Amino acid sequence: MADFTAGPQGSGSAIPAGKYVNIAAAAVSVALIGGVGVWGYKLLMRDVTGIPVVRAMEGDMRVAPENPGGEIASNIGLSVNSVPADGGAAEPQDRLVLAPSGVGLEAEDLEVTPTAEAAEPVVTPAPEIAAAVQATLTDEVEAAPEPMAATTPVATDGPLTAEDVLALADQIAAGADRLTDLQDGETAPIEVAVNGVTVDPNVIPDAVPGVRRSLRPTVRPASAVVPVAASAAPAQTTTAASTPIDASVTSEALPVGTKLVQLGAFDSPEIAASEWLRLTGTYPDFFNGKDQVIQQATSGGRTFFRLRAMNFADLSDARRFCAAMSAEGAPCIPVVVR
Repeated sequence: MADFTAGPQGSGSAIPAGKYVNIAAAAVSVALIGGVGVWGYKLLMRDVTGIPVVRAMEGDMRVAPENPGGEIASNIGLSVNSVPADGGAAEPQDRLVLAPSGVGLEAEDLEVTPTAEAAEPVVTPAPEIAAAVQATLTDEVEAAPEPMAATTPVATDGPLTAEDVLALADQIAAGADRLTDLQDGETAPIEVAVNGVTVDPNVIPDAVPGVRRSLRPTVRPASAVVPVAASAAPAQTTTAASTPIDASVTSEALPVGTKLVQLGAFDSPEIAASEWLRLTGTYPDFFNGKDQVIQQATSGGRTFFRLRAMNFADLSDARRFCAAMSAEGAPCIPVVVR
């Protein structure tokens, strides 16, 4: 009979753990290589097809400005600017507008505001005023005359007779001055008595601090117009009104280079002539030797009449004339016929 050895049977050879690690590493490597290959292929194809790397911005490339001409300053286009720029006055325009006035101070900037450093008014205590008044009244009481001796009193324990009433009246009126009749239109002066002493209410005692006598206000303000100047104004107006109005329009062309000054533009020649009459009456020294010129012009379908003055020696003379008129507040623009 054969012999057999009894024991545990083996399950075969065991798979080591490092084998799974190697398999996983190989799979990751293959995936990485495949990813790099795909990325390189796409990168190559993108460069070949010409797809830009930087994306263009959305919206318009260029936008037209809201105000293509730019901001217009307030002093652009004025006739006075051509004098320093071109060396002379510009050509006469169909429409003339005065230059804007300068910027001045607001009304609130002209008001005077008191500061904290202003001196405070000195107030005299009431006790000092009362003491001064009492001292003045005491001096006047001492200087008052002594009262007259008292008369015999009238007994009033019984009914009064006619003689007692007369005696009582004489007792009351003892020492009093007899009243006199006032003349027509005469007014008795008002007397004020304090503690039996007559005082003058219009005179303040010297011991009382403050103003001794109030000042009388003037009859009229110092800024009032002198009556002589006021009476001379109507005479000047009468003279201007008596002058005939020449509303004739100048039809012939003026010589080239004639120096003029424009005083305004009006709707009718009569209005222009009335304005000339007013200006010559208001500023007679300025318009001495100057002639009236009324010219018709049309602009934008509207007809108007320009009022101008001539007989100037040169352009400088016309500018000096306009400077004097502007100083008086009247519009004036020097022009040259071209």
